[in-house]
Amino acid sequence: MYATPEQFAATNKAYVETLLTIANTSFVSAEKLATLNLNAARAVLEDGVANAKSLLAVKDAHELVNLQASLAQPSVEKLVAYSRHVYDIAHQAQQEIAGILESQLAEINKNVASALDKAAKSAPAGSDVAVAAVKSALAAANSAYDSMNKAAKQVAEIAEANVAAATNATVKAVGASASAAAKTTKKVA
Repeated sequence: MYATPEQFAATNKAYVETLLTIANTSFVSAEKLATLNLNAARAVLEDGVANAKSLLAVKDAHELVNLQASLAQPSVEKLVAYSRHVYDIAHQAQQEIAGILESQLAEINKNVASALDKAAKSAPAGSDVAVAAVKSALAAANSAYDSMNKAAKQVAEIAEANVAAATNATVKAVGASASAAAKTTKKVA
């Protein structure tokens, strides 16, 4: 019934390995974000220079309005793409860490159940009720965790669908307003 030093060492080793895996996942995600940010900064600089050159070449108000309309859509699309990449990186990291923690929780539950079985075998007569109560409480806690986990996944899926819909609506709205601005300037000219 008592844990041996080897069992403690094995448990501690497993926890350290889990923490190292989580840390590695975090560093990989941070590296992906840093790369994404550097690429985005480079693209913004290049686009800024190109846009400035285009603005310097404008000769009249009609051309300026058309240029603004033509620059708005790609900028919004790039911003949406950047946001989507950030979300994907964060979502992937969250999924990996959640998987690690779920497997760790499963291992803990298995160890607790094993310890309870060992304790029940060496427990005095009449303690079956207490062991059953602890097992029942453990099963209820696991069931509650599973229910919360499923609900959280459903909320995340709904939120992801809403973000995708809002993103598409934003891109369409900017495209429509750019088209409307271009049409208005054609009518005025």
